[in-house]
Amino acid sequence: MRKGVFTLEPLSCPSCIKKIERALGKMEGIREVNVLFNSSKVRAQFNEDQVTADEIQETISKLGYPVVTQKVS
Repeated sequence: MRKGVFTLEPLSCPSCIKKIERALGKMEGIREVNVLFNSSKVRAQFNEDQVTADEIQETISKLGYPVVTQKVS
């Protein structure tokens, strides 16, 4: 199980949180997703055998939220 922190450009509305959480929650291999509105970060726990950090980043970006940085541990 890996943990990823994706820093986004500043989020403009609280509904962005639900949009991102819903999209990532549907991805196979994602165990937990938290979107931190004030810090514009997405924290995700995921199974690297099923999904990669780059795939998560791509999904977030396709929703219209560019990822500034990505850290995986």
